[in-house]
Amino acid sequence: MDISTVVGILGAFTLVFVAILMGGGLAWFVDIPSVMIVFGGTIGATLINYPLKDLLGIFNVTRNVLFHSLPSREAVIGQMVDFAQITRREGILALQGQSDKIADPFMSKGITLAIDGLEPDIISSILETEIEFIEERHRLGAEIFTTMGNYAPAMGMLGTLIGLVQMLMQMDDPSKIGPAMAVALLTTFYGVILSNLICLPIAGKLRTRTQEEILIKQLISEGIRSIQAGDNPRIVESKLHAFVPPAERKSAFN
Repeated sequence: MDISTVVGILGAFTLVFVAILMGGGLAWFVDIPSVMIVFGGTIGATLINYPLKDLLGIFNVTRNVLFHSLPSREAVIGQMVDFAQITRREGILALQGQSDKIADPFMSKGITLAIDGLEPDIISSILETEIEFIEERHRLGAEIFTTMGNYAPAMGMLGTLIGLVQMLMQMDDPSKIGPAMAVALLTTFYGVILSNLICLPIAGKLRTRTQEEILIKQLISEGIRSIQAGDNPRIVESKLHAFVPPAERKSAFN
């Protein structure tokens, strides 16, 4: 589970709720027509913009944001160096016995292709294509959340206009001005909350996670190329350290 995401969401909503409770009752900020306009309108506009299967796919994307943890770059480098040592000692076919220990499907696929004896250029092409499609899937998820983040305030403004019209049309009845004014203001409130505390932060987290995941996939791809070329484990480690900031590099040979 990504702790910063959970802490960020819980912290932000808790502070907002506490601020609301300090100024009055929480019930003042609950208005069903406003919820229908903002949440229903945002989902409807997003459905117009994207196919249904893409919109349903964001549930998996959200799960990745909250629960999927990536291995550290140092851990991946250590694993690749271990594979290089085995290959230098027993040959690349010896990696067949290591396949059960590989949790990452991308790494497992690359190692299997190398064991099968495919040419390095073909393996690189297959892995690069896979990286491109991983990047595309994540880009689409971030794009949908960004789109929802843009629509939500617009739906809030739409609700504000509806509320103002309702209020102006009932000026002769003071008892109906309050509910109409509530719709006008709460829709803007809901739109800002949905956009700035949920949709846009999740889109930003997805972009950050995509960059980190792509970097690890590129590191794995480079490691497999180096192992297949029969490089010394020290050379494999040196090549892969190019993906790590100098201050964070740790050698297994010191």
